[in-house]
Amino acid sequence: MKNANLKKDYIFFVQSELPKPEAHLVQSTNAANGAANLGYSTVLVYPHKGLGAMNPVNLARPFQPREAPENLVKYYNLHNKLKVAPLPMPWPIDHFQNKFTNSNTIAAKYYFPFYIFPTTKLVHSRNWNLVKAAIKNGIPAIYEHHHHEEKKFEPEIVKSPLLQLAVTVVDTIRESMIKNGMPPEKVIKLHNGFNRLFMVRQPEKAAAWRDKLLNHGHSHLIVYAGALQQFKGIDILIDVAKEMPNVQFACAGGKQKEVEHYQQLAKEKQVSNILFLGYILHDELASLLQAADILAHPHCSGQAATFTSPLKLFDYFASGTPIVATEIPSLTEFKNTQAIAAWCEPDNPTKFAESLKRILENYPRKIDGYSEIIEFVKQFSWENRAAKILSYVDESLRPPIIA
Repeated sequence: MKNANLKKDYIFFVQSELPKPEAHLVQSTNAANGAANLGYSTVLVYPHKGLGAMNPVNLARPFQPREAPENLVKYYNLHNKLKVAPLPMPWPIDHFQNKFTNSNTIAAKYYFPFYIFPTTKLVHSRNWNLVKAAIKNGIPAIYEHHHHEEKKFEPEIVKSPLLQLAVTVVDTIRESMIKNGMPPEKVIKLHNGFNRLFMVRQPEKAAAWRDKLLNHGHSHLIVYAGALQQFKGIDILIDVAKEMPNVQFACAGGKQKEVEHYQQLAKEKQVSNILFLGYILHDELASLLQAADILAHPHCSGQAATFTSPLKLFDYFASGTPIVATEIPSLTEFKNTQAIAAWCEPDNPTKFAESLKRILENYPRKIDGYSEIIEFVKQFSWENRAAKILSYVDESLRPPIIA
């Protein structure tokens, strides 16, 4: 075992190749980025199955923290303090369905114990297998968990003093985690955050978006950014657009198949004033949000509404653009603030359209955004979130600040 003084790294692990347009990856990469911005030696670790995975040098030295490549920086709005370490996963890993060729197993049983844990001070991950591996190897860990599961937590892991904290984003998930064996004193609810680059005003780029998207006589732009899934209210938004033919709607996000599905659905419903832009790199998304007259946050009722993480909501706030949101349990605590311009019941396109029309009348677009919205969101930066999480970690187990 290497000298304990070498243990300085704050390791974030995701079980997916990067970059991909998925909300949980946006969340994990930005959480790591926030910790790095506080000055910790933060390394984002993820599997890599590309050409370099077969390189003998990479296989001999699989853990090589380096600056984030440009494609990741632009995809997730990362800053220059975060290091990344793609772990080589050559063929036949993940090509056959058994645990011995599973990248999750390879990472937890091989790469981490032999190459990464010797310099690791603290692990933070949504991957329960890795959290278990860390604790079994004497490494303190933080577990992030955002979805309902019926699986019971192993008592020997959750009761270990090395499991410092479990973090979730809504009370309903916290309750289900406790029900499944997580000690109540170890699990906290903490909102996601916003990337501070979303707060930088980009009037020229915002104007370019409006020039590009506003055509056919439309004078107002309503934007949705996020996953393209039915429970997110995208079908409802198409119906809303149909009720507001003189307004241009634009949806940023989604995989190509989802984009094609909703383009076809809009065509079938004869709705021509809604555009599906696909995934927008985060260094371009900020200016799109600032270009909008209103940002839409629709959502359907049902089980998903009890745990959905309002990840995009904080980037919405940072843009300073008025927001119309659906009343769902995970957003109710914001009802007593002025940060959201209007609320309406779920599953009702007519009510949502009425709210949008009212806000268009009462909230004229401001190039600099609405200051009260921007001031409100400052408390929810990823850096503040990282600091709050680490405040629950025993001081002796926290990674050292190096810059």
